[in-house]
Amino acid sequence: MRAGASRVDASLFVLLLMLVLLVGGAAAVYFAIRVDPMDAVLSGDRIVNTLLVIEKDGKPIASHVLMYYPETQRAALFDIPGELGQIIRSLGRVDRIDVLYDGRHPQSYMRELSGVLGADIQFCLSLDESDLEELVDLMSGVDVFIPDAVVAYDQKDRVLLPAGSVRLDGRKALTYLNYQLPDEDESLPIIRKQRFTLSLLKRFGESYRFLMSKPVQPFFLSLLRSNVDARSFARLFEEIAQVDVDRINVQRVQGNLRDVSGVQLLFPYYDGSLIKDIVKQALASLVRDSDGWSADRVYTVEVLNGTPMQGMARKTAELLQGFGYDAVKIGNADRSDYTETSIIDRTGDGKAARLLAETIRCESISVEANADGGDGGFDDGVDFTLIIGKDFNGRFVIR
Repeated sequence: MRAGASRVDASLFVLLLMLVLLVGGAAAVYFAIRVDPMDAVLSGDRIVNTLLVIEKDGKPIASHVLMYYPETQRAALFDIPGELGQIIRSLGRVDRIDVLYDGRHPQSYMRELSGVLGADIQFCLSLDESDLEELVDLMSGVDVFIPDAVVAYDQKDRVLLPAGSVRLDGRKALTYLNYQLPDEDESLPIIRKQRFTLSLLKRFGESYRFLMSKPVQPFFLSLLRSNVDARSFARLFEEIAQVDVDRINVQRVQGNLRDVSGVQLLFPYYDGSLIKDIVKQALASLVRDSDGWSADRVYTVEVLNGTPMQGMARKTAELLQGFGYDAVKIGNADRSDYTETSIIDRTGDGKAARLLAETIRCESISVEANADGGDGGFDDGVDFTLIIGKDFNGRFVIR
């Protein structure tokens, strides 16, 4: 009996030992493969892409994608229209992109936006209006520039905003973010939301130490939702707080409005390829600064139509503005039979000229540092003159 019992005890001991080793090994594997999302991004010298959303009644009223390169502290901001039209495969229909938005589970919305921009969006930060009001007050306000005083009494709430550089408290910030006057240009509310997002990012940087201090951090974290845990969020916020907001280039996804089943949807230009090219160039400029070349300067372009096709200069100017150029002059060239598209460079900056040329796949670049303003109608006050030839299809030069 004792010999049999000893064998049973030995067997149990071996089984327990194997179980302990199995559990310990599984735990070791788990902790070995468990990687902080921020570690994975930052260790690979990658651009950090974060979706920033301000909600009202569960839907975005401001949706921006911040693309940040930690090495240079440079960032680009892409404004996402809620009415952006997409084929929503999960719903089996064409609809607004914001129908996918769920603040507590943003993955579907993030995946769709990643496809639109051609860049993987890794992180999401969102907050609703009530939390935004508390957050702004927690940071002692946000600073915005208001060109003209706003006084309106014919809305649900009175709108009273002073002119100039002002610091808005939480309640005033919501007013600034939401108001729209009956006779104002439809682009102005969009611009205000972009400016507010930039102001918010700037205050994040200025208030970082306070917001992440031990007494304040728990309350601050309670105001925002994120798709990562508290530790990763703290690291993500640390990166966002370092963004050089004054050098951020803001772009909005542009397109054509179409009526689909009684709903106005905005479909991106060129079946979405244009915004992907703009994103690609913006990201390249963020990285390029680390090589000692900065793309901070906004270059001016004169666009001249050298073809019989009407409206080509205007459409091309809109195209270049999407890439961050300032099309200061639009008109016709001295003749309408140019066969080749060409660029006249007055900057002496070969890299900048090649970057413009690559944007439209133009191979003809000439340098004219001291142009005569009366020669061919060219403007010597601009950085580049683009003469459109018959080989330009509205997007690229075709060879």
